[in-house]
Amino acid sequence: MFLNKLKAIIEGHFTVFKHSFKKRITQEYPEVKQDLPENFRGVPDWYAEKCIACKICEKVCPANAVRIEKGVDNVKFGLNLSKCIICGNCAYNCPKNAIIMSKNYETAVASKSLLIIEKNSKDNNYE
Repeated sequence: MFLNKLKAIIEGHFTVFKHSFKKRITQEYPEVKQDLPENFRGVPDWYAEKCIACKICEKVCPANAVRIEKGVDNVKFGLNLSKCIICGNCAYNCPKNAIIMSKNYETAVASKSLLIIEKNSKDNNYE
């Protein structure tokens, strides 16, 4: 019984010793960011100067996360990241390429209300 436990401890130490000389595959994530592939789909980003407010992005969004409101002199874009499944349908179907899939994948926030992004074409800033 005692010899079995001692054998397991020695094998465990040998395994750790053996792996200590191999190349590490673990990244030090927030300090070292991962290189993303070219076709990576992150959070959708909207460009007001290209948008014609056709609302195709609203219609093709399976999660109903995109909202476009056309005013008299501006267009308002809303994206609810708590609903968004980052499928890329909005960017793929946009006829003017006003929506692109960014490389941003860090969406952790303290409050769910911070996951609602609204942009206005008049000032082209986050509200």
